Amino acid sequence: MSKAPDLVKRLLLGRALRSAQQHEQLLPKRLALPVFASDALSSVAYAPQEILITLGIAGLAAYHFTPWVGLAVIGILLVVVASYRQNVRAYTSGGGDFEVATENLGGNWGVLVASALLVDYVLTVAVSVSSAMENLGAFVHIIEEHKVLAAIAVVALLTVLNLRGLKESGFAFAIPTYLFMFGIFSMMIWGFTRLSFGADLKAETAGYQVQGSHADIAGFALIFLLLRAFASGCAALTGVEAISNGVPAFKKPKGQNAATTLLMLGLVAATMFGGITALAFITDAKFADPAQGSHLVDPATGRDVSDQDPIVAQVAHTVFSNFPPMFGYVTLMTALVLILAANTAYNGFPVLGSVLAQNRYLPRQLHTRGDRLAFSNGIIILATMAGLLIYAYDADVTRLIQLYIVGVFVSFTVSQIGMVRHWNRLLARRPELAARRQMQRSRAINAFGAVITGIVLVVVLITKFTHGAYIVCIAMPMLFMLMKAIRRHYDRIGRELEATGEDIVLPARNHAIVLVSKIHKPTLRALAYARATRPSTLEAITVSVDAQEARQLQETWDRLDLPVPLKILDSPYREITRPVLEYVKSVRRRSPRDVVTVFIPEYVVGHWWEHLLHNQSALRLKGRLLFQPGVMVTSVPWQLVSSDRLKGRPEQVARRTYESGGGRSDVTAGGGSVSDHD
Repeated sequence: MSKAPDLVKRLLLGRALRSAQQHEQLLPKRLALPVFASDALSSVAYAPQEILITLGIAGLAAYHFTPWVGLAVIGILLVVVASYRQNVRAYTSGGGDFEVATENLGGNWGVLVASALLVDYVLTVAVSVSSAMENLGAFVHIIEEHKVLAAIAVVALLTVLNLRGLKESGFAFAIPTYLFMFGIFSMMIWGFTRLSFGADLKAETAGYQVQGSHADIAGFALIFLLLRAFASGCAALTGVEAISNGVPAFKKPKGQNAATTLLMLGLVAATMFGGITALAFITDAKFADPAQGSHLVDPATGRDVSDQDPIVAQVAHTVFSNFPPMFGYVTLMTALVLILAANTAYNGFPVLGSVLAQNRYLPRQLHTRGDRLAFSNGIIILATMAGLLIYAYDADVTRLIQLYIVGVFVSFTVSQIGMVRHWNRLLARRPELAARRQMQRSRAINAFGAVITGIVLVVVLITKFTHGAYIVCIAMPMLFMLMKAIRRHYDRIGRELEATGEDIVLPARNHAIVLVSKIHKPTLRALAYARATRPSTLEAITVSVDAQEARQLQETWDRLDLPVPLKILDSPYREITRPVLEYVKSVRRRSPRDVVTVFIPEYVVGHWWEHLLHNQSALRLKGRLLFQPGVMVTSVPWQLVSSDRLKGRPEQVARRTYESGGGRSDVTAGGGSVSDHD
C-alpha cells in the first residue's frame, strides 16, 4: 500500500539522506547570499512602488518627497544590518531574535518575538509571490488574469524545492538571484550613463497626472502621510532577520560568514533600492492604486489609467528603450527573483519552528527533520498559511503590504534591546581591554539600532493600523497565547510523567484476556502469544450477539480442547464494546493492585479499502480500553496475503497434528500452538 506514495515522494523529493550527511547541506557565502538574502534584495521591486502609491494620496505635488523618503529607508536598512552583524557573531545556534530575547529579556519576550517572526515569514511568502505575479503579468498578460491560481501554483513549487533540501534549493536559487542583480545593476549603470550624456528619459506614465483623495494637504496631515510612505518603504528591510535564524546553515566559521553575508546584503540592497528609486523619480514614473486613494489620469482623455506596469518594469522599459531585449530580461528576472525571495521565509520559518519546538512552545513534530534533512513539517505549514493568505487577498500586493513589516520591526526592536543587555552582562565580567572595547562598540551599535527600530515600529503601528495592520496585531497575541498554552501543556505532562520510586513496583498479578470473535488463525496466534507471556490468569471472552453462533463457538472450542477457558458475555442489545468494557472494569474492581492485559487479534491488510472492511470493532474497543487505568492493550497482528509484509515472500509455516477429544485437528505453527497435547 505504501509503495505508490513512496515512489511519488522519491520522484518529487529525491532519495532520503542519512543524518551523517547533514554537513553536506551547509552553505558557503556565495550560496548563502541568494538563499537568505533574496527577500531583502527583491524588495526593490515593490518597496519604491509602495512609496509612490502612498505619496500619490496627496497628489502629484507630494512626489518630490520621494528621494527623501528613499534616503530614510536606506539609512534604516544600514542601521539594521550593522546591528544584526553583532547578533550573528554572538548567537550562532539559529535561534536568532528568539534566542536573543529569551536569554536576555526572559521567556515571554522570546515568545513575543517568535510570534511576530512567524507571522511575518508567512506574509513574506504571500507578498513576494503575489508581487512576482504582478511583475510577470506586465510581460505575460495571461498571468495577470489568473494571478491567484498562478501564485498558489508557485507556492506549491517552492514547497517541493525546499522539501528536497537546503543545498539543492540553494543551487536552484543562486543563479536567478545573481542574474537579477546583474539586470538591476546593468539598468542602473546604463540609465545613469544615458542621463549623463543628456538623454531625456521619460517613463510611459510621465505624461499622466496623479490625483489623490487628499490633495493639497499640509502641516500635520502631510507629516503623517510622509511617515506612512516611509513605513511602506520599510518593506525593503524584510528578510534581514532571516540570516540570524539561518546561521546553522553556514559553513564554519558560522558567525563570521553570516556577518559577511549580512554586510554584502546591506550594501547590495541599499544600492539597488536607491538606484531604482532615483531612476523612478528622474524619469517621472508614476503608480497609483484607487483602493488606496490615488488615481492615474490621462489628461488628454480624462480617463483613469488602471493598467500601468510595475515601477521596475516602467524604469526598465525607459532605460532600455534603445535595447528592448534587456527590458524583457529585467522584467523576467524581477518576477523570478520575487518568486525565489519567498525562499528566505522557507529557510527561516522551519528553523525557527524547530527551535521553538525544541523549547516546547510548538508541537515536537516541527523539530524533526524529513528524509532530505529539511524541517518538512514547518515547510508544509508555511506553504499552507501563505496559500490561504494569497487566496483571501486575491494576490493583491498593496492589500497584503499593509499587514507587512509590523512583526519584523517588533523582532528588530526587542532583539536589539536584548543585545544591549547581552553586552552589559559580558562587560560586567571585566574582560581584557581589547575585548572590552569591542563589546562597547557592539553595544553602541545595538543601542542605536534599538532606538531607531523602536521609533520606526511606532510609526508603522500608527500609520498602518487602520489599513490592515490591526489583523497582525490580533494574530500575534493569539499565536503568543497558543505557544504559551503548548508550553504549559508540555510542562504539565513532563511533571506528570516524571519517574518516582513507586513507579518501579511490580503489579501483584497480571490477568490476561483474549478477545475472540471466531476460531481462526488470528485467534489461535493471539491465544498462543498470551500463553507465552505467562500471565497469572488467562481466559478468552466473546460477546454473544447471536445465541446460535455463540453455542457453535463454544462447541468448537470444547472440541478442539483448547487449554484456555472461554467465557461468553451476553449482549441483549447486540453491543460488543460495552460488555467487554464492563467485564474488564469488574476484573479491575476485584483486584485494584493487579493489571489486566487485553489481547486483540487484528488483520494486517495491504489495500486502503480493506481497512474499511476489517478491524473496525477492534479499533473502537482499543480506543475505549486505552482510557481504563490499569489496563494494557496488546494487538496481535495477523498479516493477510495482501499486506506488504508477505508480498513476494510468503511465510513458511509448519503444520502440526494432534489428537483432541473431537478428533484430529491441524494447527499452523505461524498461528501459534495452544494445545497442551503439543
